[in-house]
Amino acid sequence: MPRRHPIRWLMTDERQGDDLWRALERVPRGGGVIFRHYRTPAAERKALFARVRRVTRRRGLVLVRAGIYPLRGADGVHGCRDSRIITWPAHDRREAIAGIRAGAQILLVSPVFATRSHPGARALGPGRAAAIARGLPATVIALGGMDARRWRRIARYGFDGYAAIDGWSDGRG
Repeated sequence: MPRRHPIRWLMTDERQGDDLWRALERVPRGGGVIFRHYRTPAAERKALFARVRRVTRRRGLVLVRAGIYPLRGADGVHGCRDSRIITWPAHDRREAIAGIRAGAQILLVSPVFATRSHPGARALGPGRAAAIARGLPATVIALGGMDARRWRRIARYGFDGYAAIDGWSDGRG
């Protein structure tokens, strides 16, 4: 039987500030967190990751780390090969296929809608976003301007779930 992967994800980044802690409490049990904080200095990033890890363990959330810094206690990695859970960014079909070849079980297709994380980036829209991962053997997660309401609207396109930053921070998750 295939492993069931989270279908609700929180993507972290520096913009969240203290909203990170509220967002972590809003992600439902069984959901996932992709810890990014790419621009945070290494020592501070390590300490922040440890705090986030304590919350995810208490709440029953999966914790995936992104970036090149090894961080102890992650359940998986984002965007590189690993023996654990692998999530992969897919902005086009080529990236989605590369993720599958690298062993990714979860593809984060983005940006479905306009997002503050990537101002000025052209949104794919639900149909084009869904086509990126269509037919690939992975859990397909919509990312980019997502919240619970938008996901309910686009689930019919074949997305298994969604990931958000602001959607969890502002309570729309």
